Parts: sequence; C-alpha cells; structure tokens
Amino acid sequence: MKKVPLFITAIISVLVAFCSPSNNQTEGEKPVYMWFDCEANYERLSYPDSIRYYLKKVKDIGVTDVVVDVKAIMGETLYDSEYAPYMGEWEGVERSRDYDMLGIFIEEGKKLGLGVHASMNVFAGGHNFHNRGIIYEDHPEWQSINYWCDSIVPISEMKWHYNGMLNPALPDVQKYQLNIIEEVVSKYPKLDGLVLDRVRYDGITSDFSQFSKKAFEEYAGVEVENFPDDILYWVQDENGEYEWKQGKHFKKWIEWRTSVIYNFFEDAREVTKQANPDIQFGTYTGAWYPVYYELGVNWASKRYDPSKDYDWATENYRNYGYAELLDLYMTGLYFYEVTIEEVEKLNEVAMEKRGEAAMGEGKDYWYSVEGSAQLANKVIKGAVPVTGSLYVEQYEQNTGQFKKAVKMAYNKTDGLMIFDIVHIINKDWWQVLENAISEARQEE
Repeated sequence: MKKVPLFITAIISVLVAFCSPSNNQTEGEKPVYMWFDCEANYERLSYPDSIRYYLKKVKDIGVTDVVVDVKAIMGETLYDSEYAPYMGEWEGVERSRDYDMLGIFIEEGKKLGLGVHASMNVFAGGHNFHNRGIIYEDHPEWQSINYWCDSIVPISEMKWHYNGMLNPALPDVQKYQLNIIEEVVSKYPKLDGLVLDRVRYDGITSDFSQFSKKAFEEYAGVEVENFPDDILYWVQDENGEYEWKQGKHFKKWIEWRTSVIYNFFEDAREVTKQANPDIQFGTYTGAWYPVYYELGVNWASKRYDPSKDYDWATENYRNYGYAELLDLYMTGLYFYEVTIEEVEKLNEVAMEKRGEAAMGEGKDYWYSVEGSAQLANKVIKGAVPVTGSLYVEQYEQNTGQFKKAVKMAYNKTDGLMIFDIVHIINKDWWQVLENAISEARQEE
C-alpha cells in the first residue's frame, strides 16, 4: 500500500480541525477549551459527581471542549498503566487503581456534547519539591543532566527548580513515552484529542550528559574537544552573577536538539494515528518563539525560515518545524499586557525612569497577548489552527484585564484555551469568563 505524503495528510488534518466542531459548538464557531490540571484538581476530580458538576459548569458558560491531564510531571499516570506508575495519592488524598477518571470525563462529557482531550506531560519525570517521580525511583538514569553555572549536575539536585525533566534524546525515554501515548489512545477510543505538553528540553542548560555529547558529535560530524564550553559557557559579572554565552558549536547544537524533538513528534504522530486515525494530535507550547529555541523546540511551519529573523537559527533549523505534524496547536499567550500598545507604554515609562541612556531598551511587541498571537500566526503560516491560551492567575484580581485578554486571544487566533479551571474556581470568575466568551463571540 502506498504511503500518503506527509504534506497531504497535514492538509487533510487542518481541514478536519477547522471544519469539524464539537457538539457544543455551533457551525463556524471557534472552540473554547478548559484545562484540568491533574495536581491542582486532584481531590475535586477524585469523585464522579464532582466531575459531572464541573463539566456542567463549563458547558453552561460556553466552553466547547475540555483538556484533562492523564500524566503528571512526576511521570505518573492518572489511569492504570502497564508502563508508568499510578498516581494513586496526592497531598493526602488517595484513589484506587481502578478509578477511571478519564473514562468518567469521556462518558459524562459526551452526554453534554463536550469534546474531551487527554493531555500528557511527556518529557517530565519528577517533582523536585516533593522528591517524587520516576527520576527518583525507577529511572534516575533518565534525568536531564544540566550545565548550571560552574557545575554539571543531575536535575534532581536542582532543588530550586520544581520540574524534574528527562533527557529527550535517550532512546529508552522516547520508547517509554511512545508506549504510553499508544496506550492512552488505544485504551480510550472515544477520545477526541491528545495534547502533548512538555515535549522539550528543560532549558538551555540541558542536556549535557555524555550520551548527548556523543549523539551531537555524530549528528554534526564534529569532535567537541572542550565539552561543554564549546557548546556554551558561563561568565561572571562584577557582582558575581552568572550569565551563559554561546560556544563555537552552539548553533549546530541548537539545531541538533530541535531535530531530536522533531523526530519524536514524527514518531508520536505515527503511533497516535495508528491507534486511532480520527483522533486530533496536538501539543501545547509557550508563545515566546524568539527564545523558545532554548527548549529545543521549533513549533513553526517548515515554510517559515527563522534564520532570516534570528541569529541563533541555522539555515537548516527551519526543517525541524513541526506545525505540519499537528491537528491542534495551543500556544501560551501568557502575558499580563493584552495589547501591543500597553507594552509600548510600559517601555516609555521605563525609559523615562532610566533616562536617555536606556533608549532602545524595553520589551518587544510580543510580550503581550496581541503581539504573541500575531507572532504565532506569522510563524505557523496556517499549517494548523492556533488556539490562543491564557494563564488565569496572571491577572490576579483584575477582571477587566482578564476579560480583555479572553476577547483578544479568541479573536486573534482560531480558538481559546483557559488554564486552569482551578483559578476560575478559586476566584469565582464563572460569570466573568462567561461574559467574556459571549462578548468575544459577538465581536467575531
């Protein structure tokens, strides 16, 4: 049987994503997603009645789809897995292994006409504040090795950093994650979508293991004589503060890491579609593209060439843009400032305070909901619908700013995601969000 070219399947996926609304959407209406974080909502999602209650609440305010965490940052799953440990307890609340949280979400969500999507923290394996997770128990050898200031250290020793990430380049890590992805999609055939989160490196300081060194040398066809400083190195200023600098192989290293993530996405899509050809395959990333290379990720379209805009990108970097592999893309427009104009005013005030010497300094336009949505659309180039996502806690008690952000994200992208329901509950912003969604739809 002839294999369908990737670009054809990508076009079909985009058309399906645009043209197939969930039951809670009217035709032509953009989707609105509510995210349910597994840790923040562990207790309230431990009871079927509670799940039913909150699904009805989100449906009533205009939400069309829900996203439910099924794999925590510790590497533990919220369902009974053959591969990963079960998250049967959190902060003193316990669940039995046969408690089927996702199954309840699917059954009850379908009754209400809600789309139900499972989310997974992929290359995350530990919670450093709790000394818990697979990097502490089953697989310490999988954890990220970070080059931090003057030391190379396992990430589990970085206790100021809560997220115990894995090394994405390790074949055993990738196989493990692909097994879990296939398991979830096969176990829950009525799922509407899969949203992969944390498909990335920990940051610019990872991974500096000997495995990564050898893998990079093989990819680049070079021998790194002075490792890790030929990749990046640290300097101290007059106040003793550390700052990293680019080594001579830095740009190729950035390209290689991005190839690792791209290749994993290819495999993950294939595994997902083999298990369920109709499921939407998606991911979440932050929207700050100009610095997202630090995480080893290029979420842009292959048709966008970042080397023309940014000095960190090689000409080959564009080939690892994975937008065409996606049916669903959620981008974190995680900024308090909503409009580009607000950022410009902030810069003006900052320059007035610092004087003329500060001319030219300040935040770029994309440090705003409007600006980051604009940038996301620019680099995605229509390869996949862009869902503008908001972090509710950023708006503190400012309901006006939050409503403005909701309307901006909804109207400047192809949909809206709210992270997370716990903040709507704690702030009692149900009516605020309902009004904002309604007004956004009227303005559309």
